Amino acid sequence: MKLQNPEFAAPADADQRLGVEPVICYPVDTLPPAPLDLYRAAREGMEKISEALAPARDAVTFTVPDGHFFRIYSVDGPQVGDLNLWNANDLSERFYTGKTRALHGTHLSTGDRMWTSFPHMRPMATITADTLDWYGFDRFGGSVHDVIGTRCDPYTANTLSGAQYHNCCHSNLSRSLAAKTGRPIHEVEADVHDVLNVFMCTGFTHDTQQYFMKSSPVRPGDYLEFFAEIDLLGALSACPGGDCSTEHSSDLAACHPLKVEVYRPANDALAQANWQSPPRNGYDRSHGL
Repeated sequence: MKLQNPEFAAPADADQRLGVEPVICYPVDTLPPAPLDLYRAAREGMEKISEALAPARDAVTFTVPDGHFFRIYSVDGPQVGDLNLWNANDLSERFYTGKTRALHGTHLSTGDRMWTSFPHMRPMATITADTLDWYGFDRFGGSVHDVIGTRCDPYTANTLSGAQYHNCCHSNLSRSLAAKTGRPIHEVEADVHDVLNVFMCTGFTHDTQQYFMKSSPVRPGDYLEFFAEIDLLGALSACPGGDCSTEHSSDLAACHPLKVEVYRPANDALAQANWQSPPRNGYDRSHGL
């Protein structure tokens, strides 16, 4: 945090420096928009082919073929979830929250794309429906579905309180990936990455710019819908913080499961449009050598 009482006096031209207008780091004017009309046409009459339940304070894995949809549902009560996504055929290609945040902002909604890590950097999923899009930003600067927070984890909990808590989202995601892949948990832990905080309401305080959370506006029946741009392996943790109105990394909050449903398009809209998975990034990787 910045010092409330700076040690150094402001220079004579401080007002001029402070008044410089900001510029967007990554203008997206040349970024091809997601073809939402196509995806909405493909969604018409779609058929549910599988579902999975993330128990409270635990996680579940699921797979989604490219060209399919999946939804994350609130089912029994207000609950937030931590979502990891990988290329189902290559776990080194995974969701890159930092670049997604740089391109689309701190909180995602309909039309935003989830980008993969270097050197692949391509859309892996597109958000196609968000029943909480009405929330916008509240007077505290809070909004839902952030790509700010990394995930609750036992290392930070231990650093702050000395706790040995095993149902943080990082641990939940690690256990679920270990069970899915058959690999040792200490090995797969390195594949667990920063998350999309589904349904979580977060922001930065106006005074200290600290990351905050508040009670999620999600209610049973709300969902976030995605279109899979590539073959996906997903893992979803039902956060031990419940609706994140008080704390996480403990068993104190009321928690509920989250449901994932996977859908297959029932029409030929994608085929008629000659839709294909986006290719990997075109950079030649020479890095100037």
